[in-house]
Amino acid sequence: MREDIKNIILKNWPTYGNDLLFDHLGMATFSLKNKDDFELFEFHQGEERKIDHFYFDLASLTKPLTMGALALKEPSLFTNDNLLMLEHRAGIPAWAILGKSDWQGTLESFDVKKSSCVYSDLSMLKLMLILEKQTGQDFKSLCDFFWDDSLCFWKDLPEGARTPDTGFRKGSVINGEVNDDNCFKINRFCSHAGLFSTLEGLVKSLYNLEAQVSLTDSMKERFKERYKEREKSAEERRFIWGWDTVADPNNTLAGNVAPPLTFGHLGFTGTSIWIDAESSRGWVLLTNATKKFWYHRQGLAQLRKSLGEYIWKLI
Repeated sequence: MREDIKNIILKNWPTYGNDLLFDHLGMATFSLKNKDDFELFEFHQGEERKIDHFYFDLASLTKPLTMGALALKEPSLFTNDNLLMLEHRAGIPAWAILGKSDWQGTLESFDVKKSSCVYSDLSMLKLMLILEKQTGQDFKSLCDFFWDDSLCFWKDLPEGARTPDTGFRKGSVINGEVNDDNCFKINRFCSHAGLFSTLEGLVKSLYNLEAQVSLTDSMKERFKERYKEREKSAEERRFIWGWDTVADPNNTLAGNVAPPLTFGHLGFTGTSIWIDAESSRGWVLLTNATKKFWYHRQGLAQLRKSLGEYIWKLI
């Protein structure tokens, strides 16, 4: 299997013109029911090799690693309105340019109203503020219960950490800082972006989450509940407690022929988590796909699909 995955990565490494679309990649396969059953792959500048203390910007993988995990641990916190925000069905706009000083007021101005699915960073941020008010705790302390030492908020990157370039901000290369502009401006822990991790640290965190809240069994139960909600459209049933699912198993970035109980998430910088709740097997992909050509996504999509399809066929 290892040589097959290596060949898929090298064959499908996306380019734009004469340049690599990105120059760093981490990929892992794992079984959450067996801590000894995992493989890690790291490629830098197109060659397989390991760089110690190498941290990727996880981008929107932050959402399931904060809100999604918290919902499984403390479901009582998620009232009907909170659940609508968690599942992107609260009628809140997808995105806006937030100001440094008035971002909280902007979020508070949005009313929660049941709607069709609108994938929304603002929904996650508004929900973060509500949960902090409900609990009297800062959001990070609510959701860091399962993080490995090598998964952290971007402002807490350890001394000696190496990070890939993920783009440009005001003419300067983004390196060691979060790529998301709103998260950068807010300058505090956020629920929609901002986590960084080594490849191994992310996999260990998923194992910890499985051990502490029975991630795959819990998601299996929630899939069953969702299938009973026949009155809801496919879009309304897309997100389950903060985790994305597969609408069309024959055309998905999780990899075609994905099992029916597949859940996970994507991140803008070129990151992915996908797990089959039935078999407890999954895979992650970490890249810096936004380094230069953030708008050129076709090659990244093909890489994601090729890796996923190979892994699901093994299951």
